Amino acid sequence: MDAKGVLEFAKQNNAKIVDIRFTDLPGLWHHVSFPMHQLKESSFEDGFGIDGSSIRGWAAIHESDMLLVPDPTTAFLDPFRDVPTLCMIGDIIDPITKQAYPRDPRHIARKAEAYLGYSKLADQAFFGAEAEFFIFDNVRFDQREQHGFYFIDAEEGRWNSGRETHNLGYRPRYKEGYFPVPPTDHYLDLRTEMALRMEECGLKVECHHHEVATGGQTEIDIQYDQLLRSADNMMLFKYIVRNVAYQYGKTVTFMPKPIFGDNGSGMHTHQSLWSQGKPLFAGDGYAGLSQTAMWYIGGLLKHAPAVVAFAAPTTNSYKRLVPGFEAPVNLAYSRRNRSAAIRIPMYSASPKAKRIEFRPPDPSCNPYLAFAAMLMAGLDGIANKIDPGPPLDKDIYDLSPEELKGVPSLPASLEEALRALEADHEFLLKGDVFTEEVIQLWIDYKMKNEVQAVRQRPHPYEFQLYYDI
Repeated sequence: MDAKGVLEFAKQNNAKIVDIRFTDLPGLWHHVSFPMHQLKESSFEDGFGIDGSSIRGWAAIHESDMLLVPDPTTAFLDPFRDVPTLCMIGDIIDPITKQAYPRDPRHIARKAEAYLGYSKLADQAFFGAEAEFFIFDNVRFDQREQHGFYFIDAEEGRWNSGRETHNLGYRPRYKEGYFPVPPTDHYLDLRTEMALRMEECGLKVECHHHEVATGGQTEIDIQYDQLLRSADNMMLFKYIVRNVAYQYGKTVTFMPKPIFGDNGSGMHTHQSLWSQGKPLFAGDGYAGLSQTAMWYIGGLLKHAPAVVAFAAPTTNSYKRLVPGFEAPVNLAYSRRNRSAAIRIPMYSASPKAKRIEFRPPDPSCNPYLAFAAMLMAGLDGIANKIDPGPPLDKDIYDLSPEELKGVPSLPASLEEALRALEADHEFLLKGDVFTEEVIQLWIDYKMKNEVQAVRQRPHPYEFQLYYDI
């Protein structure tokens, strides 16, 4: 839709409120609402004034005035509001220079797409992210000077099998929750409701299913799209999932590792490049890949330690990315092998379906920054013809210690990932997609507010280990 189309759409649906969304640096959606009469055609150029000083990672107090300019192509009706509400995603504009605000994550994703066209390597980058999440019935957590704890519960959690009352059994065993039918799968109807709300809002759902872990781990797959639109879709995806769960009296978390001893939640990200309507990753090489795809893999593997500073960006991410368990920490590629960081799906022989899947990302990430970083790493691989080396077609758990030494792995912590980003980010600066200022801001923010904050606090398990030492 264009501006006129949005206004007509609002009128047809009797919208009373216009709600404009934007994303802070860590990746949380924010919004501001206006009576419908405030939205005019000129609003799509002039925007609405907001205070950017209270948004994480944004402007200082002395430069807080920002413009929020709605993007008419993102319009949808909010299915959760009592009053008919038109929603759009907005771009952040500096009111003085009238230029896009460099710390706006959506602007960074937009620049990545622009750089792709400028590079002449391709003209379209498609991303399809598979976000996993947990559905809980109750969550409690607190952190004070003299105590710290968390407690989660889910009716479906295997740990409730010994409960004396209101116990009908049928709970997935730990690490055995993949694809069971109801009643073991408690959330089929809830996921269907989520999927239908997504379709109402313009997302195209491919499938949904229970995931491996007990306690309500779930996956809903939406159709791939071009980079910017795919990131927009992921923000809407999270919004819908959380709100449907909330209406059912449930709570959802996209934390990558909320449960000890069971699988964590990833966000496997499929990606491919096209030029003039033709897929560039299909060829007659390994797993049906082209040379272009192999170089893209080479760039993604080379820069993966830095990329995960955006794609697996929390201290909790590295509770999932632990060597020897289910997570893809090995910097190698393979067809079908899910222990490698990059998998080449083999479901279809169609050249249009040929893609690579980067498996380390998780849904705690800001998709605008994560997708942009992945694309820039892959493009650097193509530009510099980076050889990814031989594939890893063996089961990683069957490798000898000597063989395993030759397989590099991802950073073991968020701090290591941030240090890798600090040492390796030239590829992100091409085309001014990321800037030195934004990268340093990201590193400083994450180190101060997450790495150092967690490091300074005793862990509950340390009392079990050390209290009587």
